[in-house]
Amino acid sequence: MKGRGTMIVTIGAIVALLVAVILMQFRTVEQTDITTLEAMRDTELRAEVASWKEKYEEASKQLIDTQTKIEEYRSTMENNDEAAILLEEELQQANMRLGKIAVKGKGIIVKLEDSEYAKIDDYDIYKLINELRLAGAEAISVNGIRVTALTDVKTLAPGLLHMDGNPIHSPYTIKAIGDQKYLESSITLKNYGYMDYFIKSRDKIGSLETPEYDIVVEKTGKKMSFEYAQEVEE
Repeated sequence: MKGRGTMIVTIGAIVALLVAVILMQFRTVEQTDITTLEAMRDTELRAEVASWKEKYEEASKQLIDTQTKIEEYRSTMENNDEAAILLEEELQQANMRLGKIAVKGKGIIVKLEDSEYAKIDDYDIYKLINELRLAGAEAISVNGIRVTALTDVKTLAPGLLHMDGNPIHSPYTIKAIGDQKYLESSITLKNYGYMDYFIKSRDKIGSLETPEYDIVVEKTGKKMSFEYAQEVEE
């Protein structure tokens, strides 16, 4: 009974992690710029709406998949061996999504650089991270630092940023693992996409690479813990 109780608690923790990861997919850093939308041509606006619809549907699908996995846990609780295997697999997936494990796979590499006229700031980094997440990126890093739900980026001085306790500076190399075509198209919409509207039009430097080889996104060195939040017992 004690072993079964421990397994139930462990499964509950993993379910909570999975739900947190899925909910993170629905977060956005900012609302859409209405002025920008008004300036877009009809065909581009339709393409953008279709793109966001796809992103929302994908996030919804992931939420449904997570709910299905929760039901699998419930149906296998009577068989400890089967539940243990399922738990191990989901724990591995949760750790990958939370950044506790280094991962590799196909993806894109974005490079941002200061120019003579303008410096990359924390907003530029946040905006790109958000765009990549919404496009389905499964893992992201900035200058070798893994992006997690708790990642914090601040501008300390022009040309010097602070990310998760580490100073970073230009050039900034952002790696994202996911569907290459989808990731690329999400940030390269002509005139109004991230690369054109937020970087080049503001006199900053940006480039995009879609390598044939697998890229590696490092694991996080940041500890994730809750100091004030506590589980509510039902």
